[in-house]
Amino acid sequence: MKLKLASWNVNSVNIRLPHLVQWLQSRQPDVLCLQEIKCTDAKFPAEAIAPIGYRSFVFGQPGYNGVALVVKASLAEQVADLQMGFPGDTSDPSRRLIAATIAGVRVINVYVPNGQEVGSEKYAYKLDWFAKLREDLISHWNPAQKLAILGDFNVAPISLDVYDPKAREGKILFSQSERDALENLKSWGLFDSFRTLNPDKVAYSWWDYRENSYRRNMGLRIDHILVSESLLQSCRTSEIDSEPRSWERPSDHAPIFAVFE
Repeated sequence: MKLKLASWNVNSVNIRLPHLVQWLQSRQPDVLCLQEIKCTDAKFPAEAIAPIGYRSFVFGQPGYNGVALVVKASLAEQVADLQMGFPGDTSDPSRRLIAATIAGVRVINVYVPNGQEVGSEKYAYKLDWFAKLREDLISHWNPAQKLAILGDFNVAPISLDVYDPKAREGKILFSQSERDALENLKSWGLFDSFRTLNPDKVAYSWWDYRENSYRRNMGLRIDHILVSESLLQSCRTSEIDSEPRSWERPSDHAPIFAVFE
């Protein structure tokens, strides 16, 4: 079975709704993981997406954060084991994870905390969040299973993923502890699908709104599709679609996608 998985930090789903509808219609992913939807479940534009053949599963909150799975209606009956947040974790009000098993693949949609500044409380929270995600994998899943984690990880893994690595080194999104946390997560049994299929390619998924960053291509690759080995074997394409970043009033992130056969 061919399966197209995608991810996009839309930076407010209602503001970006025309872009979302256009992209879904043109790219036709089977599953789209959305981050930073910035709305409650009730305010999510499910009715605008349904007529183009998609069903929505939402874990939102007012004003910030929030994640959603947008699934082709033809696959909606194959959605099972829906998970919202880390099991049993009632201490964190931030809604940053939603997961489901879809067509036999465990799809985990994550919005990893930004961390704000190296050494800050929010930075410590980010590193702890990575540790919780890894513990959740250890407790509930097996690397031999077909599993994909998609989303905004807020970490650029290597120098090739940063427009100016020397200037960026040690700063948020490219500090050593963040990179180590991502590598520790991957050590569970995950592979960066984009970098595996495109070992030397320079491509970014996020550009700051400031300093005309997109036009100057001053970006970072911080959105990822990490997959288990069994899923990697069937991965034929893993790409970044930068075009929507050039549209009027865009998200600061571009969609990413991978195709499995």
